Amino acid sequence: MAESAIMLLAATMIMIWWATPSQAIWLSLPSSGTKCVSEEIHNNVVVLLDYSLVLGGDDDPSHPTTISVRVSSPYGQNLYYQEKVTKGQSAFTTSESGAHVACFWLDGNHEEGAGRTIDIDWKIGITAKDWDSVAKKEKIEGVEFELRKLEGIVNAIHENIIFLKEREAKMREVSETTNSRVAWFSLMSLGVCIVVAALQLWHLQHFFRKKKLI
Repeated sequence: MAESAIMLLAATMIMIWWATPSQAIWLSLPSSGTKCVSEEIHNNVVVLLDYSLVLGGDDDPSHPTTISVRVSSPYGQNLYYQEKVTKGQSAFTTSESGAHVACFWLDGNHEEGAGRTIDIDWKIGITAKDWDSVAKKEKIEGVEFELRKLEGIVNAIHENIIFLKEREAKMREVSETTNSRVAWFSLMSLGVCIVVAALQLWHLQHFFRKKKLI
């Protein structure tokens, strides 16, 4: 019975953990220009961004290729900026809800026409938490530790659901406002068409009577 409960708990942990926001990607950078990635994150969430430049076989160790990085908030505030680096890490707590953008570009000390690849790992919310430190600090382990992780994951999912509901409510409000404006515009257009048609009819009748055609 206890073994079945532990297996059920493990399966639940895996499913919930899979649904928790986390993103690891490879991004190809052109020899010139900027490439950006964005993530929708709500307010007061811990974010950990790890990035590293994937070196090619033709890179010169004495003159390594470097990149510049900028992370900005939805309203354009710079949260992190580094230049002439090959790897790094950015950790911050969001103060705004919306799309947070990380932009990367190659510095000038590289071969023209040769692009590069960056390994990017977004860790958001519960996935950015250092559980090993928590376990050591609170001296918990085993089932209690797994339950603590499960509690954190459930809280994170609950916060994400609330955030999605708020976004849905805002989008519904915008949609209703847009529909109302379109309806008024349609009525106004119909009214203008009716008035123009009536004026044209009056003008034609006046013209034909003047010419004594009717």
